Amino acid sequence: MQMDTLSGPVLLDGGMGRELGFRGVEVSRYIWSAQALLDAPDVVREIHADYIGAGADVITTNTYCTLRSHLDKAGVGDRYEELNRLAGRLAVEARDSANRPALIAGSLAPMFESYRPDMVLPVAESEPVYREQAEILADYVDFFLCETMSKSDEAVAAARAGASTGKPVWVSYNLHPSRHGYLRSGETIADAVAALDGVPVTGFLANCCMPELVDAGMPELVNTGAAYVGGYANTFLPTPDDWTLEENDLHNLREDLEPPAYLGFVEGWLAKGATVVGGCCGTRPAHIRAIAEVLGR
Repeated sequence: MQMDTLSGPVLLDGGMGRELGFRGVEVSRYIWSAQALLDAPDVVREIHADYIGAGADVITTNTYCTLRSHLDKAGVGDRYEELNRLAGRLAVEARDSANRPALIAGSLAPMFESYRPDMVLPVAESEPVYREQAEILADYVDFFLCETMSKSDEAVAAARAGASTGKPVWVSYNLHPSRHGYLRSGETIADAVAALDGVPVTGFLANCCMPELVDAGMPELVNTGAAYVGGYANTFLPTPDDWTLEENDLHNLREDLEPPAYLGFVEGWLAKGATVVGGCCGTRPAHIRAIAEVLGR
């Protein structure tokens, strides 16, 4: 399966970290789902396979917390390349053993904390860090997904790094909890997209925020005119401005976003022009299966 063969609404996979927890695998307060690369790689592969089986067109590498800045906190920074390559191989193995085609997206994620634009480094400092990871993952992925980007500088650095490998790049923003159509940084979606002028980004999405926020931001994403626009929300309660993985509750899930309710939001995004939909933290294969059925997968 190639990028240019994607047609109709593209269905992304669901969350990895929470799904590991649901299956009894520890998710670390330091390296989140990357802990499973050390403790339960077979379960990571199994989750990838289950998302493909549920109907996902794209699975995402388990590299959300495999930058050195995360791994060093857990004392495993010396295993940086090993763990990134393992995450890539697990996705490839799941894809190759599936009975239906799927693409692999290489996750390039926040360098320090999610939802924290105040912690984003200047592009000149962060782009080389992302480039190191992108060069490793390029051996395994079909394209790069720069996800949960809360500030334009963060997205520019990650997107440039992904594009430097020659692979296609999508950028997915984390949206402001109360200012609709804005990034968590306070920048508009339009301004954040403009900051990427000259970078060959073919998709603009929103992710890891409440589905209501994705819904509110969808018109601005569609207005980018990109071939791939859409979103994949989490099922979290609102996250505070000073959120850190280490200090906050890892079980802060809403109880009103079971698959039928989540599907209602997805159908709204599609009605507004989304061409890419899926799930983030807290969504499960059942959520993806419900969407797949509506899409006729």
